Amino acid sequence: MGTSEHHHFIHHKPYGYLCQFVCELPKKKLVGSLFDFPIGTMAIGRLDEQSEGLLLLTTDGQLSEYIRSRKIEKEYYAQLDGLITDEAIQKLQNGVEIGIREVKYLTKPCKVAMLETDPDFSPRTRKIRDDRHGPTSWVSITITEGKNRQVRKMTAAAGFPTLRLVRVRIGNILLGDLVAGEVKEVIDLLNLIHSAISEEL
Repeated sequence: MGTSEHHHFIHHKPYGYLCQFVCELPKKKLVGSLFDFPIGTMAIGRLDEQSEGLLLLTTDGQLSEYIRSRKIEKEYYAQLDGLITDEAIQKLQNGVEIGIREVKYLTKPCKVAMLETDPDFSPRTRKIRDDRHGPTSWVSITITEGKNRQVRKMTAAAGFPTLRLVRVRIGNILLGDLVAGEVKEVIDLLNLIHSAISEEL
């Protein structure tokens, strides 16, 4: 697991791309087209098509399963429709009810904080709705789960739909200054993320 015979990557997934290498749907943009990835590369967890930010990839299936099985923190910056209230933040922190495959699910307690200043992200390829439609706010949401479209469903359940979602951290690996579409190969992904999962061992 994590030996030199495998390849590992840190990627800033752009808006509008699927975390896939093959897709039967026409005209879909795929992460696999952004870099000359070796055969067998897979994403460790996914971001939906409209979401952006940090994505880890590897050719090591055992490593992928190992990382996904750990309760690793994943931090997102979410731009919300409206000025989020303290009450809504508390609700998100305690857990909200969302739907997962038509089954009700109560999310686990998580960390939520309003950002004092808007993050300095590059403009998205598809423009966020016009300011004339009302104010927006940015929050940091840190979860250890990975349900389908979880953060979007959580903020909607709290009354503040997500307009833009960017994953900025997985464990102790940061998105940092990687620009949208950039791929960085790393030698030892397990070592980079190890301090984030050591308490689970």
